[in-house]
Amino acid sequence: MIDYQTQCETALLEGQWDQAQQAALAWARHPVSGTDRDPKPQFALNVIHLLRGEFAEAWNTHSKCLQEPEDIAQIKAWIEGIVMQQSERANAHLVMGLFLAQSGQSEQSIACYKKAINLEPESAHPHYFLAQIHERANHLEMAIKEYREAVQLDPSYAPARTNLGVSYQEQGRLEMAIPQYREVIKLHPNDPVAHANLACALVEQGKLEPALQSYKEALRLNPMDAAVHLALGGLYETRGRLDLAQKAYDAALIADPNFGPAHSAIGWLALGKQQMQAAYESFNRALKSNAEDPRAYHGIAEYYSHKGKRESAMENFTNALKYYKDPEMKNAILNQLFQEGQMAD
Repeated sequence: MIDYQTQCETALLEGQWDQAQQAALAWARHPVSGTDRDPKPQFALNVIHLLRGEFAEAWNTHSKCLQEPEDIAQIKAWIEGIVMQQSERANAHLVMGLFLAQSGQSEQSIACYKKAINLEPESAHPHYFLAQIHERANHLEMAIKEYREAVQLDPSYAPARTNLGVSYQEQGRLEMAIPQYREVIKLHPNDPVAHANLACALVEQGKLEPALQSYKEALRLNPMDAAVHLALGGLYETRGRLDLAQKAYDAALIADPNFGPAHSAIGWLALGKQQMQAAYESFNRALKSNAEDPRAYHGIAEYYSHKGKRESAMENFTNALKYYKDPEMKNAILNQLFQEGQMAD
């Protein structure tokens, strides 16, 4: 009988992802006799998908191997055995790091990634996954350092470029973020997310026409992305094209009928037209999708204010203040309440 487990382990340690995937798939189809189900080949596939940047596929395998405590214990024992026997192999430590990072032990994974870097300094992968741990811990400068190292080692590593761009954008360094997004588009011109990321950064930079074209390209590549339709609608609103904004928000709901932010956006357009009942219904649909949507509570508060129902308005203003993360929006509500002679708790 063919030993698919050994084939898979060998290929993983040698960085032969295609061979590792073939062996893992065969291993999953031919479990060892006497075992009802084995999470180990699913975890091997999870690792391979992560290393290839196939994150949706990685998430699908995650649920098959890293949710049940007994599965986690079984994989832990397996990977510990590999590390013990192959302690000089960088990929053994990389795989252990990926296991720890996905099983609630992110901090412990740092030492594994650093060991992998020491053993194989030319590998971009451990820098990338180490950067993710730093990012989760809000150590953005440390994350940027590792993402930059990953990109320097492998300029074609699109996930590292994307995350580097996002990290720069979070710091407001748009002049650094945008070139990263453009490089990702050169590498993967048919990636809709790359075009959407570029569009978002261009909007922040105030370059609305190029942003518009990037959003349109993202939607040409993936017409069913509700979040991009929403962003495009917001851009149209900024430019005063409320008719096109409405169409974009409607398209978002065609893509995802339960997409709460689009219901909120439509509600605010209706408020602006004094279509009060339509606005109220849209905001309530938004809250069915997300009971913590601050824009929906804010809109309902405005609806009740217009109706002269101060107590109901105040209750919804309070919820909006509770859930808004944007300090400017909170201040705007507080200033409005102050001017109207009301104050929120």
